[in-house]
Parts: sequence; C-alpha cells; structure tokens
Amino acid sequence: MSRLKDLQKNLFGGTTSNARQFGMIFTLVAIVVLFQILTDGLTLRSDNLIALFNQNSYILILAIGMLMVIVAGHIDLSVGSIAAFTGILVAKSMAEWSLPWPVAILFGLAIGAAIGAWQGFWVAYIGVPAFIVTLAGMLLFRGGNQFIGNANTIPVPEGFRLIGSGFLPEVGPNTGYNNLTLLLGLAACVAVVWREFQARKTRRDMNADPAPMWISLLRMAVMVGVIVFASLRFASGRVGTSFPVSGIILVALILIYSFYTRNTAGGRHIYAVGGNSRAAELSGVKLKRVNFFVMMNMAVLAALAGMIFVARSAASGPQDGNGWELDAIAAVFIGGAAVSGGIGTISGSIVGGLVMAVLNNGLQLLGVGTDRVQIIKGLVLLLAVAIDVYNKSQGRFSVIGSITRSFRRDTPTPPTSSSDAEREPARTAVSG
Repeated sequence: MSRLKDLQKNLFGGTTSNARQFGMIFTLVAIVVLFQILTDGLTLRSDNLIALFNQNSYILILAIGMLMVIVAGHIDLSVGSIAAFTGILVAKSMAEWSLPWPVAILFGLAIGAAIGAWQGFWVAYIGVPAFIVTLAGMLLFRGGNQFIGNANTIPVPEGFRLIGSGFLPEVGPNTGYNNLTLLLGLAACVAVVWREFQARKTRRDMNADPAPMWISLLRMAVMVGVIVFASLRFASGRVGTSFPVSGIILVALILIYSFYTRNTAGGRHIYAVGGNSRAAELSGVKLKRVNFFVMMNMAVLAALAGMIFVARSAASGPQDGNGWELDAIAAVFIGGAAVSGGIGTISGSIVGGLVMAVLNNGLQLLGVGTDRVQIIKGLVLLLAVAIDVYNKSQGRFSVIGSITRSFRRDTPTPPTSSSDAEREPARTAVSG
C-alpha cells in the first residue's frame, strides 16, 4: 500500500491537488472516448474539434474570470448581459460611427472596464452583495442591449471577424498541414519538457528528492502525446482552417491568469480573501481592492467574450449572451471550485468547461434535441456534486470534502497538512 501511495505521489507531482486535476483530465478523456465510439469517430474529426473550440472559446474565457470571482467568495450573474451590451455597442461603433475595428476592440474593453468599475464600486466600497449587484446588472445591461440595438441585428466588418472566426494563416511549404499550428504544437511540447526538468531542478535545489526519472518520462510522454495528437488534428483540417485565433487568445489568457493566481501576491490575496476575508484583512490584505479587482476583471473578460462571439457570428443580435453566466458558473464548479470561496484553479475551470463543451457537442452529434441536452447537462452537474457530498457524509473519499476540510472557518488547519496547490495561495497570501 505504501508503494502505491508513493507511486501516486510521484506520478501526480507530489500533491493531492495535482492528482485531482489529473482525475478531472481523465474524466474528460473518458467522455471524449465514449462519444468517439458512440458517434463512429465524429467527435475527434478535425472539423468537429475546430468547431468545438470556436463555439466554446468565449465560455472558457468567461470561466477564467468567474473562477476568480467565485474564489473571492462572490458570484456574477451579469456576464452574459455585459457581453451582449458590449457586443452591440462595438458593432454599432463600427457600423455607424466608422471606428476602425482595432479601435473598436479597445473601445469594447474600455466599456467592460467601466462596467466592472461600476459593479466593483458597489460590491467593494458600498458593501452590496455581488449577487444583488450583478442581478441588477443583468437586467440593466440586457435592457441596454435591446434598447440600443432596437432588437435589430448589426453586422460587423470582415477584419473584426478575425478574432472570432479567424485561423492561423498558411505559411511555408505545402506539407499537407497548417505549418503554424504544427509549430505551435512543437512549442507546447518543448514547454512541457522544459517545465518538467525545471521542476526536477527546483526540487534538487530545495534538497528534496525528485521523482524517479521514469516517472518524469512517463508524464512527459503522455502530455506530449496528447499535444501532438491535437496539433495534427487541428493542422489537418480542410484548407483555410487550422487552430482558431480565439483559441490563441484563450491559451494566452490561461497562461497569464495561471501565472497571476499561482505566482503573485495579488493572486494569493484573492485566495486569502475567499478562504477567510476577516483574517486576510487583519493580515494586511486590501480587502476592498481585491473585491474591486475581481469584479472589474470579470467585466473586462465578459466584454472580450462578447466581442469574440459577435465576431464569430458576423453580427450582434438581441439574444447574444443568454445563459452564458450559467455555463461559466457550471464550468467553475465542475472544475473543483468551492461554493464558499477560497478554492479553485484556472486549469480546473478550463477542464470543467471542456467537459460541458464535449458533453454538449457529443449529444448534438447523436441527434439529441436542445431541450434534452439542457436537461442532461443540468443533471450531470447536480449528480456530480451530489455524489461527492454523499460520499463525504458517508465518510468515504470526497473531492469536495478533501479540498474543503482545511478551509472550514470553524476548524483550524492541521499544522502538518499536505502541500495542496489550492491551499498554497491562501497560506502564503501575505508573503508578497
């Protein structure tokens, strides 16, 4: 048994949080394999993978911002309405005010920042619960979208569509693949290998024994294999398609926000506020500043998601953004975030969003109607949490129980707890 535990510890990077993240990835892989069999290979076809990313990139962008809001102990119900409101204003600015599309993108981000500052002010400095502020925002900006657009559809210029429906261009010799997509995949493989060897070097510098080399090689082989397969799929689609530009934006945001939440004092402060806001404030964390930032950041990402959707649809309409907040919230909770705040990761939220995206896509490929798709998605979300809560009540292994046990405000954290990645930001929140 001890050897099995040592193997699990080494294989998953030495932390239980990494093991849970790998478990979510395995769940995603299992769903993909299931639908690949049920759809006779349609799920992993190049055109379907490209469409899946294009159709869900804006939801995954929302999940990044929503993760930070939920970790800080809040909720945001207004993201879909903010996205629609921004989309209609940006489309109108290009169609009627003759703004160049790059300037219109900056205009849209400024709109998101202004809305976020408005909502963040009420939450952080007035003390109105975020649920109420964003519920009011949902009504306000949905009405604003319909008032400004007058329930009409406003087309957008060709250049603007690049961020929503564009792809990496064809360059270099004719290899039968999109060369830039292959280069992107190669860069990702190099990054995986570099990160693994850097992790081994860090452990040696800290006088800790790294995992056996064969374990590192196995981890690298699995990750590189997945990257190579995905790169070939995206690069081998029909001529004119490749890895989407919206996917490039999403990957950049994942890298930036993962670094911010894990490696900066500001990111750790967010976890500290969500874990215990009073203790964080007594430790020197600027509580109002953190709450203001997460609300403002969420609105900016909602504005970006709205513009990407409008660019993909080639027009802004009155129904844009309907239900997006629910998809983003579901992605975050499926990805392991705690309702009480303080726990969650960017990578987990992305995996949770991909689980919902693949489930939705696979059911549509099987010909399941939209009504039943919504029913199934709701049941999957409820069942996933209910099973975990039941296991916790029965004293069995529980994902939610295991990751929230040391965060209960009425229970002190044991002094010899494991180095959990989700708890690390909260423990070191004021170190920066």
